[in-house]
Amino acid sequence: MNRLGALLPADRPVLLDGGMGTLLQDSGLEAGVPGELWNLENPDAVRAAHAAYADAGARLLTTNTFGGTRPRLDLHGLGDRVGEVNRTAAQLARSVADEHGLLVAGDLGPTGELLAPLGTLTREDAQALFAEQLTALVEGGIDLVLVETLSDLGEADAALAAAREVAPGLPVAVTMSFDTNLRTMMGVRPGDAVAHLAAAGADAAGANCGRGPEEMEIIAAEMAQARTDDILLVAQSNAGLPQVVGDHFEYDATAGDMASHATRLARLGIDLVGGCCGSTPAHIAAMGAALVPG
Repeated sequence: MNRLGALLPADRPVLLDGGMGTLLQDSGLEAGVPGELWNLENPDAVRAAHAAYADAGARLLTTNTFGGTRPRLDLHGLGDRVGEVNRTAAQLARSVADEHGLLVAGDLGPTGELLAPLGTLTREDAQALFAEQLTALVEGGIDLVLVETLSDLGEADAALAAAREVAPGLPVAVTMSFDTNLRTMMGVRPGDAVAHLAAAGADAAGANCGRGPEEMEIIAAEMAQARTDDILLVAQSNAGLPQVVGDHFEYDATAGDMASHATRLARLGIDLVGGCCGSTPAHIAAMGAALVPG
């Protein structure tokens, strides 16, 4: 049986959470400050964001560690605090999840470095970076691993290898961003990604971020056609596209738009449905309400 499926409720789709950055910015996170720093300096705000998604009906909370690899933390002078940042993030999510009976996904975003031959990062180096981050997330008490917003299947393979090394008993979901003419920046098609990730041992594969619900549904349909074995499928769209409103950006998909989107994803057979950039607890609550049978 699929290891992730064994952890999840029987009713599908299972509702995931949404964007973290939006909520932290609303709480006062300044532009240019990494959200991961608030795991250490403003843990109450991070905990409140998790609690808002729990109250909205999410069955899984994602750690605030998207930029938690050493190269990305190095950009903000935090590289020597990789363990502290990630372990604390997992503990914060765990504290809220335990209050609500939910699961915690340890979030691994892209390293920010290109793999050879396009860049200088070897696959072994990438695996080591992911393993360092994941070790701390496991210490903090995660239930599963979520690798998201990737464009390179080589980087996905490195993350999967790190999970086998550090957390062999935990399920792993990998999602990619197909935002370049329905391909990733590296030219990967949705169906090819699902086939590759299934063969590589991922428990779930899918798409996140992107250009909004309409394109996500096209991508989800391609993924569904490529489904193999018992792999689960994931879709977490941005809440539309960002629009300039006054002195800030707002995403143009309403909670109602995302609710309708969730029902269409369910008809396509997607197993885990949530949101990404611009999505809020209001979006997630509307999606959850739309997914309730009857």
